[in-house]
Amino acid sequence: MSAVAAAAIRRPRRPGRRKITNRTLLYLALVFYLAIAVFPLYWMFMAAFKEDVDLIDPGVSPFWFKRPLSLAHFDVLFRHTNFLTWYSNTYVIAAAVLVITLLICVPGAYALARLRMPGGEHFAIGLFLTYLIPPTLLFLPMSQIISGGLGLGNNKWALVLVYPTFTVPFCLWLMLGFFKRVPFEIEEAAQVDGCNRWQAVLHVVLPVSVPGILTTAIFAFTLAMQDFVYALTFTSSSSQQPLNVGIPASLIRGDIYFWGELMAAALLAGVPVAILYNFFLDYFVEGITGGALKN
Repeated sequence: MSAVAAAAIRRPRRPGRRKITNRTLLYLALVFYLAIAVFPLYWMFMAAFKEDVDLIDPGVSPFWFKRPLSLAHFDVLFRHTNFLTWYSNTYVIAAAVLVITLLICVPGAYALARLRMPGGEHFAIGLFLTYLIPPTLLFLPMSQIISGGLGLGNNKWALVLVYPTFTVPFCLWLMLGFFKRVPFEIEEAAQVDGCNRWQAVLHVVLPVSVPGILTTAIFAFTLAMQDFVYALTFTSSSSQQPLNVGIPASLIRGDIYFWGELMAAALLAGVPVAILYNFFLDYFVEGITGGALKN
């Protein structure tokens, strides 16, 4: 009897029907969301590499191709448009905005989170509320200041001055929440060990806040890349335009859409950003959830 009981104990338990059902539903949900996430990339890939005949032929499935795939759309994009100029303009503008945003947001968020000043919390809330003002209300007065006052009309550097007006409020609020997560005790311990405030910030607070800083950098970079209203307002010549204005201005002519070139440009513009997000994914998730939970 004891041997039978021991064998029953050693026998591995089979997973219950409810557990199998839950796991199956979980995998089905993951497949569903994965399909939603991958489908736009697949559609861009197929449209970018298909020939024009396959794109307009009703007998060809939009999800597949009939004739061999081709690089003709990329050839048109690089040879007959200013795509490389738009591409470089976009990354130069985004990089400059990123630097300006970090230079303002890191010390500003630290001051609001650490220094006890009257009305500091209300100031932070008011600054964040400026982010909620739609660009359609601001581009006219900003156009008068940038073009009339500074003489930067039709200049990509005007965007470097304009974009921080919406990247700084949001990123400052994000960094504020993350700095509040850093315990006061480690900074005080550094000061007890002989560091002044600047040294404590540089050697203790900032290394601990790397996920928050990277999250802020990613947001500032992508916010600067995806704007359309300001870019359309302050740049008119093709040599000064970023991707999100140059592509539709050159590849959409009235009711004629160059779908192959549009999808090729979208693929080349979107893939580097997706790789950037995935490369810093762990830091990004830690930073965004940390700031959100603290706020």
